[in-house]
Parts: sequence; C-alpha cells; structure tokens
Amino acid sequence: MEKTLEKIREIITKPMQDMEIIVESVTWEKESNQYYLKIELDKINGIDLDTIVEATRVINPILDKYDLIDQEYTLEITSKERGEE
Repeated sequence: MEKTLEKIREIITKPMQDMEIIVESVTWEKESNQYYLKIELDKINGIDLDTIVEATRVINPILDKYDLIDQEYTLEITSKERGEE
C-alpha cells in the first residue's frame, strides 16, 4: 500500500501546486470495517473549507482515472491542523 500512497501523492501534487495547495500527507487507515484514504492539505496562510471543496473536485476525477485502489474506501480530504503560535 505504501507504493500506492506514494503514487497517489505524486499524481495529485502538481494539480494541487497549480492551486497553491501543499499536499501534507496521504494515508490509508482502517476504522471498524471501513477503509479511508486520507489526504491532508495546507496552504500558505492557511486553507479554508471552500478551497478544500475545490481541491476535492480536482482530486476525485484523478483518483477515478488512475483507479489505484481495488478496495472500497471513503476519501477524506482535510486541512492540516495548526497549533497555537
């Protein structure tokens, strides 16, 4: 799965860079009987919900096109949590 996650990161990084978005992490997790592909995004000066929705609209068709994961899963795209500064 590690190579698949690396490939996913590779294929979404350029489109995200075009949107000035940073791909922080791509992980695969199992919770109960459900699998999750979790993609954490960030942006200089922070990322808002509208930008995450926009990014999801770009990422979904890319994942569908490459179809790298055979298992059924839920895509979860989130923002990087920021600590207090």
